Amino acid sequence: IVVRNHICSLPRMNNFLYSLDSIMELPRPLHPGILVKRYKRFLADVVLEDGTKITAHCPNPGRMTGLMTPGSKIWLSHSDNPKRKLPFTFELFEDENGLVGINTGYPNTIVSEAITEGRIPELAGYETIRREVNYGDRSRIDVLLEDSARGRCWVEIKNVHLKRDVGVIPGIAEFPDSVTTRGARHLNELANQVKNGDRAVMVYLVQRMDCDRFCIAGDIDSDYQNAFIHAENAGVEMLCLDVSITTEVISVRRPINIL
Repeated sequence: IVVRNHICSLPRMNNFLYSLDSIMELPRPLHPGILVKRYKRFLADVVLEDGTKITAHCPNPGRMTGLMTPGSKIWLSHSDNPKRKLPFTFELFEDENGLVGINTGYPNTIVSEAITEGRIPELAGYETIRREVNYGDRSRIDVLLEDSARGRCWVEIKNVHLKRDVGVIPGIAEFPDSVTTRGARHLNELANQVKNGDRAVMVYLVQRMDCDRFCIAGDIDSDYQNAFIHAENAGVEMLCLDVSITTEVISVRRPINIL
């Protein structure tokens, strides 16, 4: 894992493949439970396998549409840190289509590790990688790639888990799941980096395995959709990836089409 503002040298590779070699290990073991309800954004009441009722931390500030159905099976990690008020953390949601990662703290690490290992062709070939570098107006870029010959590449990473299965295009991943003024600002700042002569890439990481297409949910946040269109027209590159996910690891799997 690359720590904030530390520079990590990247390998130069001749052949690039999306590979399960790039994995992020989840805390072990994960504990199964049944979701009772999620509330106040960051809390979830859960019944564990042995019947114990607990309140878990939910590391996701979004609406989590479709991922809050009472009675659903979920997976939780447990911390032995005595200072934690809530030792259990809601990590995965399980439905008939498989597992869904709900922890919004993971995508930056998942994508950064895949870049470091040269497993994302679109972002390969740079000399160094830095994470969480300040730039723009009160923003911090998720990943900054730098190379003496190729220059700089600013990479913003967004977590995606929304799949509504409504309308004429079922099985499509969407972002955002709620209004995100901050997200629109990030797109505008990526567009500014392109204007300044750098490369900029917006990466959407879909933490589920049952989608093969992606689009912006303009009906949820029209301002974000407008910012997306502006950024794309300005030259910001858009990339969407999904993952392979188990109760032990999450790894970048493949690119999926952006509509």
